[in-house]
Amino acid sequence: MKRLDGKTIALCGQRKSEELSKLIENLGGIALVRPAQGTVFLDDAIVEKEVEALVDGKFDWFIFTTGIGTDKLYQTAVRMGVGENFIHVLENSKVAARGYKTVNMLKKLGIVPDVRDDDGSTAGLVRQLQPESFTGCNVALQLHGDPAPGLIAFLDEKGATYKEILPYKHTPPNREVITQLIDEIVNRKVDAVNFTSTPQARFLMSYAKEQGLENELLSAFEDDVVAVAVGKVTAQALREVGIHRIVVPEEERMGSAIISLVKYYQAAK
Repeated sequence: MKRLDGKTIALCGQRKSEELSKLIENLGGIALVRPAQGTVFLDDAIVEKEVEALVDGKFDWFIFTTGIGTDKLYQTAVRMGVGENFIHVLENSKVAARGYKTVNMLKKLGIVPDVRDDDGSTAGLVRQLQPESFTGCNVALQLHGDPAPGLIAFLDEKGATYKEILPYKHTPPNREVITQLIDEIVNRKVDAVNFTSTPQARFLMSYAKEQGLENELLSAFEDDVVAVAVGKVTAQALREVGIHRIVVPEEERMGSAIISLVKYYQAAK
């Protein structure tokens, strides 16, 4: 028996949307790709300057918050001919990482983080960093397209100096696509919406407010449309915009989120 029983699932992320669509269809559902986040924009000239600063600078700590950001910095270093220098600098510094993707990326480079989060979140990383001494330390802080006030406040409190490294940023979604998605949610044309990053939640609610449909959108999620988050951080972003009925997988993987949705529907029968 097909376990999604013809339910329509909107996918807010572009990455791996083809694989997720096939998974949903194999489970008997209908997948709609509705990107609620623009393509990540990477400016090579800016990233090259960041890499130069990392390789030449005297950093005591490197804090990496995303796998894609870590990989972008390394690949840029390789292209610049300083890939080995980049790894050498990491080997001779303290390294912290947020999230399993970041840890796995560092592992590929032969780097084992000295500190990593306890739950995949920035708050979890701060908890694990608390025992460390940062007084007088110079920290390279790789951000992920969003501000990290918690991390910055922590470093300020600990007496560290830091350089924010931003190898990519999030861009707004296509207006026609996000308007279509809001209409589909409000009018119950979709049964669930799958979120894979925090900006997707914020962009969706921002556009809904702009159209005067915030209450209708929240009502739909409260009653009929299920929000699915890839992990705890994305789930928290959904709660912050007012969406509280959320399916979150134990294992933070895109495919696992869809399987968790199947289990949610089975339990509801």
